[in-house]
Amino acid sequence: MSAYRAYQVTGQRQFALVEREIVPPAPGHVRVRVHSCGVCHSDVLAVEGLRADPQQPVVPGHEIVGVIDAVGDGVHTWVPGNRVGLGFLGGQCNECEFCRRGDFVNCTDQPTPGTSVDGGYAEIVYARATGLVRVPDALDASVAAPLLCAGITTFNALRHVPAAPGALVGVQGLGGLGHLGVQYAHALGFRVVAIARGPEKAQLATDLGADIYIDSAAEDPGAALTALGGAAAVVATAASGASMSPLVAGLAPRGQLVVVGAAPDPIEVSTSELIFGGRSIVGSLTGSAAENEDNLAFSVANGIAPMIEPVPFEDAPKAYDRMMSGKARFRVVLEIAR
Repeated sequence: MSAYRAYQVTGQRQFALVEREIVPPAPGHVRVRVHSCGVCHSDVLAVEGLRADPQQPVVPGHEIVGVIDAVGDGVHTWVPGNRVGLGFLGGQCNECEFCRRGDFVNCTDQPTPGTSVDGGYAEIVYARATGLVRVPDALDASVAAPLLCAGITTFNALRHVPAAPGALVGVQGLGGLGHLGVQYAHALGFRVVAIARGPEKAQLATDLGADIYIDSAAEDPGAALTALGGAAAVVATAASGASMSPLVAGLAPRGQLVVVGAAPDPIEVSTSELIFGGRSIVGSLTGSAAENEDNLAFSVANGIAPMIEPVPFEDAPKAYDRMMSGKARFRVVLEIAR
């Protein structure tokens, strides 16, 4: 093959299927033949033109699983044939202040696949070697893809909360992030409270591993958590600041509201709820490549998997629309090659 197909976007939702020349990877980079790519809500940054220059074409997609077929100069730990993944962060620079302190997630010179550089709605992707994640053979590519973003986001948020096994931990939202968060929280040994709107989600919450379900449309979730003794932590996944606001009152002393769902509206909180009991609100952003490997290994060991809707590569624009509709159960995945 001398060319590969890719769906690029310009402006707002202006998809175009194009052919691009296959070239050798740059120094420090690899070339990956893409097998599957998840369709994540963060793809709006590219598809809806929410970037510095939306008229500059870019290929969306950052939940990528494939196989390396070429490596650039200076790449010594990866070889053609390696099965790899790439998530929201495209590889640290290893030179900035944050990298020097080992804080790779906050690297100041890190590409974001599908937004600042071309991503995985394509048959080929080029990636920094430092951003690569080893993908176990036990995971199907289409199952592994969402774990590289939605999975690591909820896994890292939960494993870093100040809570011992058996503690009451909430997961707010039962969508693309939350349905994985409940599974991780259960596997980590917490007493899991799932919080979502509507009684129809109660059975799903139980099936995913929740011990308790709170219907936030029927009762105040903060009061319900308080009645249970207060949560050591609540991981908030729903993209709504208004729905997160009542959760702070339901935290136990020293409890944390860990925000992973990007919402357009603010979280409103009473200062007394923070001061008395030493409660806090923190954000959590994905994880490093090594942490993502921890996430995949944990997922395999505990049978954690996303619920997916596979879509052929040729239908990428429809797959994006399906994700944006909010009707997908729960992660849309492009199947590109096998």
